[in-house]
Amino acid sequence: MTKREWSAADTDVLAKAVVRSPSVHNIQPWRLELPAGEVLLFERADLSLPHHDPHGRDRAISCGAAVANLELAARVLSLRHNVRLLPDGQQGDLVARLTVEGTQRPGEADLRRYSAIARRRSYRRAFSGPALTGDDVAGLVAALEGEVGVRVERLGSAEQLDALAELLERAATVLKQDTGYQRELAMWTIRDERSHPHGAGVAGSALPPSPLPWSGLVRSQTALPDRRTLAQRLAEETVLLFATEGDGRDAHVRTGRAMQRVWLAAVERGFVAAVQTHPMHLSEARRRFGERLSLEGHPQVLMRVGRPSGTVPQSPRRRADELLAPRD
Repeated sequence: MTKREWSAADTDVLAKAVVRSPSVHNIQPWRLELPAGEVLLFERADLSLPHHDPHGRDRAISCGAAVANLELAARVLSLRHNVRLLPDGQQGDLVARLTVEGTQRPGEADLRRYSAIARRRSYRRAFSGPALTGDDVAGLVAALEGEVGVRVERLGSAEQLDALAELLERAATVLKQDTGYQRELAMWTIRDERSHPHGAGVAGSALPPSPLPWSGLVRSQTALPDRRTLAQRLAEETVLLFATEGDGRDAHVRTGRAMQRVWLAAVERGFVAAVQTHPMHLSEARRRFGERLSLEGHPQVLMRVGRPSGTVPQSPRRRADELLAPRD
């Protein structure tokens, strides 16, 4: 079979889908190569956050989210394909190899989910209206059909929310006082957005006016309500926990892919979401959280999902052609 040669239009669709993926501090740590019949997604280890993400867990999760977008883009291009995660092993920088195996028309669900890629934002503000129903959550979790090694649980009981409040309170207290973390976060926050239409980093205008410890990106001025108040506020929201059987790089990549699938399913249904990973970097707090939840496995990502109370801007993105730059 003749291997597919990538046209300029194909390349644009694939690259734009990847560049619009969520990533830790919006660093966009990926690179593409497009040999005939294949798409190779590489992790860029040179884009690192030594204080926030010293072991690269969040960077691997980010790359997993990019894999989810890449798969959708391939289906929209009518490509039947196979994806292998970490084909060179746990330590290689090749995150995914997508191999074209033929053609197949995309389904309506694929097209709707693909259109959600451009509308997805990290929504760190207060939600509007009631929390999601059980049927709403079931619809989001259904997006994980076929995903191996990752499960999603809604945290809703009083015991679960108290454990979550304890985790977030601990993480916020530590990060507020971590000058290295605060300096790094400031470096990746874009203040002059007009002069940065392209690039990386978190748009300052996308941040909530009064940050709270459950909305992500804990800053030195983040408000810290007492744990009981925090648990009460969390009870008014919908919080999903992504957990994995293992805790290696493969698990982190799969977490990111699952996270993005659920996130796009939420956007497709008119919801908004934001994720948190920083509490999982505190090993003792993470271990206690898992024990309090009687969790079999490893907690990886927290996702808030709700109804928007307004619009938020998208943080800038690198140009699509930057993803295709050759390695040094």
